[in-house]
Amino acid sequence: MEIGGVSPHSCPIQFEAANNRVMKTNAPKPSASIALALALALALAGTGQSQAQACLDKRQIQEAVSSGQILSLDAVLVQAGVDPHSEILSVDVCDEGGRLVYVIGVLSSDGQAQNLTLGAQ
Repeated sequence: MEIGGVSPHSCPIQFEAANNRVMKTNAPKPSASIALALALALALAGTGQSQAQACLDKRQIQEAVSSGQILSLDAVLVQAGVDPHSEILSVDVCDEGGRLVYVIGVLSSDGQAQNLTLGAQ
């Protein structure tokens, strides 16, 4: 009589191997930074902040900075005291109740992702 395709007179190692047919994979695990970036992207999508506001495109942002209508991103980050070692993940300039604001996705040097809304003027 065979059990799981193996004769009971077979070596115990072969019998155990036949009963433990577990497939092992060597799939890579996502890195922490990818996981954090994904979490931030999901958080941004969940808030609908950028989608619900009228936001400027890149050309309009450049023109607004050049004309002095808004401060540069660097100036706003320094003014707000954002750690210069933080990684900027996303930047939008949007109209929030008649005033322009930067909506910034930031990954701090300690690995914390957050959304910042900072005045652009």
